[in-house]
Amino acid sequence: MTVDYLAAGADLYHPRMQMALSLGWHIVIACFGVGFPSLTLFAEWRAHRRGDAVLRSLAHTWAKAMGVLFAVGAVSGTILSFEMGMLWPGLMSTFGEVYGFPFMLEGFAFFIEAIFVGVYLYGWDRLTPRAHMLAALPMIAAGISGAFFVVSANSWMQTPSGFRMVNGKLTDPDPWGALFNPSAFSHAVHMIVAAVMVTGFCVASVYAAGMLRGRRDAYHRYGLLIPLTVASVAAPLQVLVGDWIAKSVAEHQPGKLAALEALGTSQNGAPLSIGGIYTDGKLRWAIEVPRGLSLLVHDDPNGRVAGLDSIPLDQQPPVNVTHLSYDVMVGIGTALVALAAWYGFVWWRRRDLPRSRWFLRAAAVAGVAAVLAMETGWTATEVGRQPWIVYHLMLTKDAVSTAPGLQYGFYAVAAIYTVLTVLTVYVLRRLARDHEVPAPQEPELAGAAA
Repeated sequence: MTVDYLAAGADLYHPRMQMALSLGWHIVIACFGVGFPSLTLFAEWRAHRRGDAVLRSLAHTWAKAMGVLFAVGAVSGTILSFEMGMLWPGLMSTFGEVYGFPFMLEGFAFFIEAIFVGVYLYGWDRLTPRAHMLAALPMIAAGISGAFFVVSANSWMQTPSGFRMVNGKLTDPDPWGALFNPSAFSHAVHMIVAAVMVTGFCVASVYAAGMLRGRRDAYHRYGLLIPLTVASVAAPLQVLVGDWIAKSVAEHQPGKLAALEALGTSQNGAPLSIGGIYTDGKLRWAIEVPRGLSLLVHDDPNGRVAGLDSIPLDQQPPVNVTHLSYDVMVGIGTALVALAAWYGFVWWRRRDLPRSRWFLRAAAVAGVAAVLAMETGWTATEVGRQPWIVYHLMLTKDAVSTAPGLQYGFYAVAAIYTVLTVLTVYVLRRLARDHEVPAPQEPELAGAAA
Protein backbone atom coordinates (compact mmCIF):
# COMPACT_ATOMS: atom_id res chain seq x y z
CA MET A 1 0.00 0.00 0.00
CA THR A 2 1.36 3.40 -0.90
CA VAL A 3 1.44 6.15 1.69
CA ASP A 4 -0.78 9.15 0.96
CA TYR A 5 1.33 12.19 1.81
CA LEU A 6 -1.07 14.70 0.29
CA ALA A 7 -4.72 14.64 1.30
CA ALA A 8 -7.32 17.07 -0.05
CA GLY A 9 -4.53 19.48 -0.92
CA ALA A 10 -3.05 19.29 2.60
CA ASP A 11 0.53 18.42 3.49
CA LEU A 12 0.26 15.23 5.55
CA TYR A 13 3.92 14.22 5.53
CA HIS A 14 5.44 17.13 7.47
CA PRO A 15 2.79 17.22 10.26
CA ARG A 16 3.30 13.47 10.71
CA MET A 17 7.05 13.87 10.89
CA GLN A 18 6.73 16.82 13.26
CA MET A 19 4.50 14.87 15.64
CA ALA A 20 6.78 11.84 15.43
CA LEU A 21 9.80 13.98 16.32
CA SER A 22 8.02 15.87 19.09
CA LEU A 23 6.47 12.81 20.69
CA GLY A 24 9.58 10.68 20.27
CA TRP A 25 11.73 13.33 21.94
CA HIS A 26 9.31 14.32 24.68
CA ILE A 27 8.48 10.78 25.76
CA VAL A 28 12.09 10.12 26.79
CA ILE A 29 12.14 13.19 29.03
CA ALA A 30 8.66 12.37 30.34
CA CYS A 31 9.91 8.97 31.48
CA PHE A 32 12.32 10.67 33.87
CA GLY A 33 9.44 12.76 35.21
CA VAL A 34 7.70 9.52 36.18
CA GLY A 35 10.64 7.45 37.41
CA PHE A 36 13.35 9.82 38.64
CA PRO A 37 11.57 11.40 41.66
CA SER A 38 11.04 8.01 43.32
CA LEU A 39 14.69 7.04 42.81
CA THR A 40 15.82 10.34 44.27
CA LEU A 41 13.51 10.10 47.25
CA PHE A 42 14.64 6.55 47.99
CA ALA A 43 18.31 7.56 47.91
CA GLU A 44 17.62 10.50 50.22
CA TRP A 45 15.62 8.32 52.64
CA ARG A 46 18.38 5.72 52.80
CA ALA A 47 20.97 8.45 53.31
CA HIS A 48 19.12 9.78 56.38
CA ARG A 49 18.43 6.30 57.73
CA ARG A 50 22.09 5.29 57.49
CA GLY A 51 23.71 8.69 58.02
CA ASP A 52 25.51 8.14 54.71
CA ALA A 53 27.06 11.29 53.23
CA VAL A 54 27.77 9.54 49.91
CA LEU A 55 24.14 8.56 49.42
CA ARG A 56 23.04 12.06 50.37
CA SER A 57 25.37 13.57 47.78
CA LEU A 58 24.05 11.15 45.17
CA ALA A 59 20.45 12.08 46.00
CA HIS A 60 21.33 15.78 45.80
CA THR A 61 22.89 15.31 42.36
CA TRP A 62 19.89 13.34 41.14
CA ALA A 63 17.55 16.05 42.44
CA LYS A 64 19.35 18.68 40.38
CA ALA A 65 19.31 16.47 37.30
CA MET A 66 15.60 15.86 37.89
CA GLY A 67 15.00 19.61 37.98
CA VAL A 68 16.85 20.13 34.70
CA LEU A 69 14.89 17.36 32.98
CA PHE A 70 11.60 18.68 34.34
CA ALA A 71 12.31 22.12 32.90
CA VAL A 72 13.24 20.66 29.52
CA GLY A 73 10.14 18.45 29.57
CA ALA A 74 7.98 21.50 30.25
CA VAL A 75 9.30 23.10 27.07
CA SER A 76 8.75 20.04 24.89
CA GLY A 77 5.33 19.38 26.43
CA THR A 78 4.24 22.94 25.70
CA ILE A 79 5.28 22.51 22.07
CA LEU A 80 3.16 19.36 21.85
CA SER A 81 0.09 21.06 23.28
CA PHE A 82 0.23 23.72 20.56
CA GLU A 83 0.87 21.14 17.86
CA MET A 84 -2.32 19.22 18.65
CA GLY A 85 -4.46 22.23 17.79
CA MET A 86 -2.36 23.67 14.99
CA LEU A 87 -1.63 20.48 13.05
CA TRP A 88 -4.78 18.43 13.70
CA PRO A 89 -7.75 20.84 13.82
CA GLY A 90 -10.09 18.17 12.39
CA LEU A 91 -9.48 15.97 15.41
CA MET A 92 -9.92 18.71 17.98
CA SER A 93 -12.98 20.32 16.40
CA THR A 94 -14.82 17.00 16.10
CA PHE A 95 -13.81 15.22 19.29
CA GLY A 96 -12.56 18.01 21.53
CA GLU A 97 -15.47 17.67 23.98
CA VAL A 98 -14.19 14.28 25.12
CA TYR A 99 -10.62 14.18 23.85
CA GLY A 100 -9.63 17.39 25.63
CA PHE A 101 -10.68 16.19 29.09
CA PRO A 102 -7.57 14.05 29.83
CA PHE A 103 -5.35 16.94 28.74
CA MET A 104 -7.15 19.28 31.13
CA LEU A 105 -6.51 16.85 34.00
CA GLU A 106 -2.90 16.47 32.90
CA GLY A 107 -2.56 20.25 33.10
CA PHE A 108 -3.59 20.19 36.76
CA ALA A 109 -1.16 17.32 37.42
CA PHE A 110 1.62 19.24 35.71
CA PHE A 111 1.10 22.36 37.83
CA ILE A 112 1.02 20.32 41.05
CA GLU A 113 4.21 18.57 40.01
CA ALA A 114 5.87 21.87 39.09
CA ILE A 115 4.99 23.40 42.46
CA PHE A 116 6.42 20.51 44.45
CA VAL A 117 9.49 20.14 42.24
CA GLY A 118 10.22 23.74 43.18
CA VAL A 119 9.56 23.09 46.87
CA TYR A 120 11.73 19.97 46.82
CA LEU A 121 14.67 21.63 45.09
CA TYR A 122 14.52 24.91 47.02
CA GLY A 123 13.84 23.11 50.30
CA TRP A 124 17.07 21.11 50.21
CA ASP A 125 18.90 22.05 53.46
CA ARG A 126 16.09 24.51 54.25
CA LEU A 127 13.41 22.07 55.42
CA THR A 128 13.71 19.35 58.00
CA PRO A 129 14.55 15.97 56.42
CA ARG A 130 11.06 14.66 57.14
CA ALA A 131 9.31 17.70 55.64
CA HIS A 132 11.61 17.65 52.64
CA MET A 133 10.92 13.99 51.87
CA LEU A 134 7.18 14.47 52.38
CA ALA A 135 7.28 17.28 49.82
CA ALA A 136 8.39 14.73 47.24
CA LEU A 137 5.26 12.59 47.60
CA PRO A 138 2.84 14.96 45.77
CA MET A 139 5.49 15.40 43.09
CA ILE A 140 5.68 11.63 42.56
CA ALA A 141 1.89 11.22 42.59
CA ALA A 142 1.40 14.08 40.13
CA GLY A 143 4.02 12.69 37.74
CA ILE A 144 2.40 9.26 37.66
CA SER A 145 -1.15 10.60 37.38
CA GLY A 146 -0.09 12.98 34.60
CA ALA A 147 1.33 10.04 32.69
CA PHE A 148 -1.96 8.19 33.13
CA PHE A 149 -3.99 11.11 31.78
CA VAL A 150 -1.81 11.57 28.69
CA VAL A 151 -1.67 7.86 27.89
CA SER A 152 -5.42 7.66 28.41
CA ALA A 153 -5.84 10.31 25.72
CA ASN A 154 -3.68 8.27 23.37
CA SER A 155 -5.46 5.02 24.20
CA TRP A 156 -8.77 6.77 23.48
CA MET A 157 -7.53 7.23 19.90
CA GLN A 158 -7.03 3.46 19.79
CA THR A 159 -10.32 2.50 21.47
CA PRO A 160 -12.63 5.56 21.38
CA SER A 161 -15.51 5.65 23.85
CA GLY A 162 -17.61 8.11 25.87
CA PHE A 163 -19.87 9.48 23.10
CA ARG A 164 -22.20 8.62 20.24
CA MET A 165 -21.83 9.65 16.61
CA VAL A 166 -25.06 10.79 14.95
CA ASN A 167 -24.86 11.87 11.31
CA GLY A 168 -21.14 12.48 11.70
CA LYS A 169 -21.59 14.64 14.79
CA LEU A 170 -20.49 13.84 18.33
CA THR A 171 -23.42 13.61 20.75
CA ASP A 172 -23.93 12.58 24.38
CA PRO A 173 -20.33 13.34 25.38
CA ASP A 174 -19.15 11.49 28.49
CA PRO A 175 -15.63 12.74 29.33
CA TRP A 176 -15.20 10.22 32.14
CA GLY A 177 -16.20 7.40 29.81
CA ALA A 178 -13.58 8.66 27.36
CA LEU A 179 -10.92 8.90 30.07
CA PHE A 180 -11.53 5.32 31.21
CA ASN A 181 -11.75 3.86 27.72
CA PRO A 182 -11.30 0.09 27.20
CA SER A 183 -7.53 0.20 26.77
CA ALA A 184 -6.71 3.05 29.17
CA PHE A 185 -5.45 0.99 32.09
CA SER A 186 -3.44 -1.54 30.11
CA HIS A 187 -1.72 1.17 28.05
CA ALA A 188 -1.09 3.38 31.09
CA VAL A 189 0.42 0.60 33.18
CA HIS A 190 2.56 -0.44 30.20
CA MET A 191 3.85 3.13 29.82
CA ILE A 192 4.48 3.71 33.54
CA VAL A 193 6.44 0.46 33.86
CA ALA A 194 8.36 1.39 30.70
CA ALA A 195 9.15 4.79 32.24
CA VAL A 196 10.55 3.11 35.35
CA MET A 197 12.68 0.82 33.16
CA VAL A 198 13.97 3.68 31.01
CA THR A 199 14.83 5.79 34.06
CA GLY A 200 16.43 2.92 35.96
CA PHE A 201 18.52 1.55 33.12
CA CYS A 202 19.54 5.01 31.85
CA VAL A 203 20.71 6.21 35.27
CA ALA A 204 22.43 2.89 35.98
CA SER A 205 24.21 3.00 32.61
CA VAL A 206 25.94 6.27 33.55
CA TYR A 207 27.51 4.72 36.65
CA ALA A 208 28.27 1.43 34.91
CA ALA A 209 30.25 3.38 32.33
CA GLY A 210 32.07 5.17 35.14
CA MET A 211 32.95 1.88 36.82
CA LEU A 212 34.30 0.56 33.53
CA ARG A 213 36.69 3.53 33.57
CA GLY A 214 37.95 2.49 37.00
CA ARG A 215 35.72 4.59 39.26
CA ARG A 216 34.88 1.89 41.80
CA ASP A 217 33.99 4.18 44.71
CA ALA A 218 30.84 3.95 46.82
CA TYR A 219 29.28 6.85 44.92
CA HIS A 220 29.32 4.92 41.64
CA ARG A 221 28.35 1.68 43.33
CA TYR A 222 25.22 3.23 44.85
CA GLY A 223 24.54 5.02 41.57
CA LEU A 224 24.50 1.68 39.79
CA LEU A 225 22.80 -0.49 42.43
CA ILE A 226 19.72 1.61 43.20
CA PRO A 227 18.42 2.30 39.67
CA LEU A 228 19.50 -1.09 38.35
CA THR A 229 17.59 -2.86 41.12
CA VAL A 230 14.44 -0.88 40.36
CA ALA A 231 14.71 -1.49 36.61
CA SER A 232 15.43 -5.18 37.16
CA VAL A 233 12.22 -5.55 39.14
CA ALA A 234 10.22 -3.67 36.50
CA ALA A 235 11.57 -5.63 33.51
CA PRO A 236 9.87 -8.98 34.21
CA LEU A 237 6.68 -7.17 35.25
CA GLN A 238 6.59 -5.64 31.78
CA VAL A 239 6.35 -9.14 30.29
CA LEU A 240 3.09 -9.69 32.18
CA VAL A 241 1.79 -6.27 31.15
CA GLY A 242 2.74 -7.07 27.55
CA ASP A 243 0.53 -10.14 27.67
CA TRP A 244 -2.32 -7.94 28.93
CA ILE A 245 -1.72 -5.49 26.06
CA ALA A 246 -1.66 -8.27 23.46
CA LYS A 247 -5.06 -9.55 24.56
CA SER A 248 -6.47 -6.02 24.57
CA VAL A 249 -5.21 -5.34 21.05
CA ALA A 250 -6.58 -8.68 19.83
CA GLU A 251 -10.00 -7.77 21.19
CA HIS A 252 -10.24 -4.11 20.18
CA GLN A 253 -7.79 -3.69 17.26
CA PRO A 254 -7.48 -6.97 15.37
CA GLY A 255 -6.11 -5.13 12.35
CA LYS A 256 -3.23 -3.74 14.37
CA LEU A 257 -2.49 -7.19 15.78
CA ALA A 258 -2.35 -8.58 12.24
CA ALA A 259 0.15 -5.83 11.31
CA LEU A 260 2.23 -6.38 14.45
CA GLU A 261 2.63 -10.05 13.51
CA ALA A 262 2.49 -9.47 9.73
CA LEU A 263 -0.22 -12.13 9.55
CA GLY A 264 -1.47 -12.10 5.98
CA THR A 265 -4.40 -14.50 6.27
CA SER A 266 -6.96 -15.17 9.00
CA GLN A 267 -6.45 -18.61 10.47
CA ASN A 268 -6.85 -20.96 13.37
CA GLY A 269 -3.65 -21.89 15.18
CA ALA A 270 -1.83 -18.76 13.97
CA PRO A 271 1.97 -18.80 14.38
CA LEU A 272 4.01 -16.23 16.30
CA SER A 273 6.42 -14.67 13.80
CA ILE A 274 9.84 -13.20 14.56
CA GLY A 275 11.51 -11.01 11.95
CA GLY A 276 10.90 -11.37 8.26
CA ILE A 277 9.68 -9.00 5.55
CA TYR A 278 6.06 -8.71 4.48
CA THR A 279 5.70 -8.59 0.72
CA ASP A 280 3.00 -9.59 -1.78
CA GLY A 281 0.62 -10.48 1.01
CA LYS A 282 3.01 -12.90 2.75
CA LEU A 283 5.65 -12.75 5.48
CA ARG A 284 8.93 -14.13 4.18
CA TRP A 285 12.16 -15.19 5.93
CA ALA A 286 10.60 -15.11 9.41
CA ILE A 287 11.17 -17.46 12.33
CA GLU A 288 7.81 -18.94 13.28
CA VAL A 289 6.62 -20.43 16.56
CA PRO A 290 3.77 -22.76 15.54
CA ARG A 291 0.41 -21.75 17.04
CA GLY A 292 2.22 -19.24 19.27
CA LEU A 293 0.06 -16.22 18.39
CA SER A 294 -3.21 -18.05 19.00
CA LEU A 295 -1.89 -19.27 22.33
CA LEU A 296 -0.73 -15.76 23.28
CA VAL A 297 -3.97 -13.92 22.57
CA HIS A 298 -6.58 -16.62 23.21
CA ASP A 299 -4.82 -19.00 25.61
CA ASP A 300 -5.82 -21.59 23.03
CA PRO A 301 -3.34 -22.96 20.46
CA ASN A 302 -6.23 -23.42 18.00
CA GLY A 303 -7.77 -19.97 18.49
CA ARG A 304 -8.68 -17.98 15.40
CA VAL A 305 -6.74 -14.80 14.68
CA ALA A 306 -7.82 -12.23 12.08
CA GLY A 307 -5.26 -11.53 9.36
CA LEU A 308 -4.64 -8.58 7.10
CA ASP A 309 -6.96 -10.13 4.51
CA SER A 310 -9.86 -9.13 6.80
CA ILE A 311 -9.03 -5.42 6.33
CA PRO A 312 -9.63 -3.39 3.13
CA LEU A 313 -6.32 -2.66 1.43
CA ASP A 314 -6.70 1.11 1.82
CA GLN A 315 -7.18 0.71 5.59
CA GLN A 316 -4.15 -1.48 6.27
CA PRO A 317 -1.29 0.08 8.27
CA PRO A 318 2.30 0.07 6.96
CA VAL A 319 2.97 -3.56 7.84
CA ASN A 320 6.77 -3.78 7.76
CA VAL A 321 7.30 -0.69 9.92
CA THR A 322 4.75 -1.93 12.45
CA HIS A 323 5.99 -5.52 12.51
CA LEU A 324 9.72 -4.80 12.67
CA SER A 325 9.31 -2.06 15.28
CA TYR A 326 7.34 -4.46 17.43
CA ASP A 327 9.98 -7.17 17.03
CA VAL A 328 12.77 -4.77 18.03
CA MET A 329 10.83 -3.77 21.15
CA VAL A 330 10.22 -7.38 22.15
CA GLY A 331 13.80 -8.41 21.37
CA ILE A 332 15.36 -5.63 23.43
CA GLY A 333 12.87 -6.18 26.24
CA THR A 334 13.85 -9.85 26.37
CA ALA A 335 17.53 -8.90 26.55
CA LEU A 336 16.84 -6.49 29.41
CA VAL A 337 14.96 -9.21 31.30
CA ALA A 338 18.00 -11.46 30.81
CA LEU A 339 20.28 -8.74 32.21
CA ALA A 340 17.95 -8.34 35.19
CA ALA A 341 18.00 -12.12 35.75
CA TRP A 342 21.81 -12.16 35.63
CA TYR A 343 22.01 -9.40 38.20
CA GLY A 344 19.29 -10.91 40.38
CA PHE A 345 20.82 -14.37 40.41
CA VAL A 346 24.29 -13.16 41.39
CA TRP A 347 22.88 -10.83 44.04
CA TRP A 348 20.82 -13.67 45.50
CA ARG A 349 23.93 -15.87 45.64
CA ARG A 350 26.40 -13.45 47.24
CA ARG A 351 24.78 -10.03 47.73
CA ASP A 352 27.10 -8.40 45.25
CA LEU A 353 27.30 -7.26 41.64
CA PRO A 354 28.38 -9.83 39.05
CA ARG A 355 32.17 -9.78 38.98
CA SER A 356 32.51 -9.48 35.25
CA ARG A 357 33.34 -6.55 33.04
CA TRP A 358 30.87 -7.96 30.53
CA PHE A 359 28.11 -7.29 33.03
CA LEU A 360 29.20 -3.65 33.34
CA ARG A 361 29.34 -3.38 29.56
CA ALA A 362 25.81 -4.73 29.29
CA ALA A 363 24.59 -2.36 32.01
CA ALA A 364 26.32 0.57 30.27
CA VAL A 365 24.36 0.02 27.04
CA ALA A 366 21.10 -0.95 28.76
CA GLY A 367 19.98 2.69 29.03
CA VAL A 368 20.16 3.32 25.29
CA ALA A 369 18.59 -0.10 24.69
CA ALA A 370 15.65 0.71 26.99
CA VAL A 371 15.04 4.01 25.19
CA LEU A 372 15.15 2.25 21.82
CA ALA A 373 12.69 -0.38 23.04
CA MET A 374 10.28 2.31 24.19
CA GLU A 375 10.58 4.30 20.97
CA THR A 376 10.01 1.26 18.76
CA GLY A 377 7.08 0.26 20.96
CA TRP A 378 5.48 3.64 20.42
CA THR A 379 6.22 3.40 16.70
CA ALA A 380 4.42 0.06 16.53
CA THR A 381 1.49 1.49 18.51
CA GLU A 382 1.06 4.64 16.44
CA VAL A 383 1.91 3.35 12.97
CA GLY A 384 -0.21 0.27 13.63
CA ARG A 385 -3.25 2.54 14.10
CA GLN A 386 -2.84 4.15 10.70
CA PRO A 387 -4.51 5.29 8.50
CA TRP A 388 -6.85 6.22 11.37
CA ILE A 389 -6.22 9.05 13.78
CA VAL A 390 -9.31 7.88 15.73
CA TYR A 391 -9.66 4.18 15.16
CA HIS A 392 -12.42 3.42 12.62
CA LEU A 393 -13.90 6.91 13.05
CA MET A 394 -11.56 9.48 11.49
CA LEU A 395 -8.76 9.12 8.99
CA THR A 396 -5.52 10.94 9.69
CA LYS A 397 -5.76 12.74 6.36
CA ASP A 398 -9.15 14.17 7.38
CA ALA A 399 -7.77 15.63 10.62
CA VAL A 400 -4.69 17.43 9.30
CA SER A 401 -4.52 21.20 8.85
CA THR A 402 -4.89 22.58 5.32
CA ALA A 403 -2.82 25.68 6.13
CA PRO A 404 0.15 26.33 3.83
CA GLY A 405 3.77 26.22 4.97
CA LEU A 406 3.49 23.40 7.49
CA GLN A 407 6.93 22.16 6.48
CA TYR A 408 8.50 25.24 8.07
CA GLY A 409 7.04 24.27 11.43
CA PHE A 410 8.72 20.88 11.11
CA TYR A 411 12.09 22.49 10.34
CA ALA A 412 11.72 24.91 13.27
CA VAL A 413 10.83 22.12 15.72
CA ALA A 414 13.76 20.02 14.49
CA ALA A 415 16.10 22.94 15.16
CA ILE A 416 14.60 23.56 18.62
CA TYR A 417 15.03 19.93 19.65
CA THR A 418 18.57 19.86 18.38
CA VAL A 419 19.44 22.84 20.56
CA LEU A 420 17.56 21.37 23.55
CA THR A 421 19.40 18.07 23.19
CA VAL A 422 22.83 19.70 23.11
CA LEU A 423 22.09 21.98 26.07
CA THR A 424 20.52 19.19 28.14
CA VAL A 425 23.45 16.85 27.62
CA TYR A 426 25.91 19.64 28.40
CA VAL A 427 24.19 20.60 31.68
CA LEU A 428 23.81 16.98 32.81
CA ARG A 429 27.47 16.27 32.10
CA ARG A 430 28.46 19.31 34.17
CA LEU A 431 26.32 18.05 37.05
CA ALA A 432 27.95 14.62 36.84
CA ARG A 433 31.45 16.10 36.99
CA ASP A 434 30.78 18.61 39.74
CA HIS A 435 29.17 16.29 42.28
CA GLU A 436 31.27 13.16 42.44
CA VAL A 437 32.35 12.15 45.95
CA PRO A 438 35.72 10.43 46.36
CA ALA A 439 35.59 7.21 48.36
CA PRO A 440 37.85 4.23 48.93
CA GLN A 441 38.30 2.19 45.75
CA GLU A 442 36.83 -1.29 45.52
CA PRO A 443 38.73 -4.24 44.07
CA GLU A 444 38.80 -4.55 40.30
CA LEU A 445 36.02 -6.71 38.90
CA ALA A 446 37.21 -9.98 37.47
CA GLY A 447 36.36 -11.23 34.00
CA ALA A 448 37.26 -10.40 30.47
CA ALA A 449 39.66 -7.58 29.82
CA ALA A 450 38.48 -4.40 28.13
